[in-house]
Amino acid sequence: MAEVWIGPRRYATKKARQGAVQDILARYAHGQVVDQEDDDLLLRDLLNMHPDATEKVGPGVDYFRVIATPRGNHKGPEAVLVNGDKVAFSYQKCLEVPTHRQRVLAAMRTEIQPQVNSYFESRNEANTLVSDETGQPLDTSDTHVSYFRGPRFHDIAVQFAGEAGGWDAVDLTSETARGLALFTDRKLAERWHAHHREHAVLGLLSSKENLRRPQA
Repeated sequence: MAEVWIGPRRYATKKARQGAVQDILARYAHGQVVDQEDDDLLLRDLLNMHPDATEKVGPGVDYFRVIATPRGNHKGPEAVLVNGDKVAFSYQKCLEVPTHRQRVLAAMRTEIQPQVNSYFESRNEANTLVSDETGQPLDTSDTHVSYFRGPRFHDIAVQFAGEAGGWDAVDLTSETARGLALFTDRKLAERWHAHHREHAVLGLLSSKENLRRPQA
């Protein structure tokens, strides 16, 4: 049986993955803020799996609460955004089989990961591991490469997909391991690499600073 994931967390079965989310909801009363870091991080990764993640995340998530579902029979997660808006979402929707569009976006991230890694290494070698937002020094284990200084990754990817003929025009290899699907057309992959280099404006943030920003 294939393994399933929420962010970097691996689960042996879909039931075990769903149980991990349900355990979080059970730990908090209605209206209570999710204040345990591990729970908060899981919900952030979960929300990024939603088919409408970009719209749901908006300007970035400040924190999560547990609320009653519309019919009031169950508990569900609610994201409180940095602008104060409250966005309820279905965790079951997040756990559905990803669409082709979601799979292409994941493959796009995998394709350009060497560029992101090179940027981090260049900053590390130059002894400039500081937050580009606050100027505070960063530890290598608490540093995220972020798009906060320019267009979001999502916007860069959407523009490229449109120029390539749409999401369905991008064929992917089979996912033999989590997140390792790649473009089958390597010339198209090279075009994506060049597009990302041209449009991405990378910067460094601490993990907490980055998590408060749009991730989708």
